[in-house]
Amino acid sequence: MAEQSRAYLAGPDVFLPNPLEMALNKKSLCTEFGIEGVFPLDAALNLSELSKMEQGYLISKENEKLIRTCQLVIANLTPFRGPSADVGTVYEVGFARALGLPIFGYTNISTPYNDRAIEFLGQNIIKTRNMITDAMNMHIESFDLRDNLMIDGGIRHSGGKFCATDSPPENLFTDLSAFKECLFAASEYFAREKGWDRSTEMDVSA
Repeated sequence: MAEQSRAYLAGPDVFLPNPLEMALNKKSLCTEFGIEGVFPLDAALNLSELSKMEQGYLISKENEKLIRTCQLVIANLTPFRGPSADVGTVYEVGFARALGLPIFGYTNISTPYNDRAIEFLGQNIIKTRNMITDAMNMHIESFDLRDNLMIDGGIRHSGGKFCATDSPPENLFTDLSAFKECLFAASEYFAREKGWDRSTEMDVSA
């Protein structure tokens, strides 16, 4: 890509034992595709004199600022502490969608959301001819999508792509195979938008 676009790297990666190592790995891969990776911890905030609550508010505010400086979002939507993606990441996906940014998501579990939800609930489900409900008689969404329809739909309607692979449990949050697919899809997206031929890096819009 002749011009470098900034990608906000959303995801629960910040909760890893060594998040900065993951940040470096992702940023290095972004560079290979002519993209500048922006990690949530890049704000380098001084939180020492703030209460826990104020720390949280400041981090939230600064992450929104970082997203506003970017031209796309790449989100790690691997199921986190439940059958669905990390809620903070999902918020950032919605925030980016509202800003009109293209969104590229990836998950390291390819099983559809409805199957994951049923497995997560275990015995607390009720199956009828037309639907599956939980113990509170609430319907379990079933569209054979990667996650909640608003997540999949938002990514699709933004012009982005939702990539999936199946990673071994020990690499569930560190496998970057699907992340690389997102990077390729993002580079293709901007090549189309700007009329570039990626194979030659020449402007072919004329």
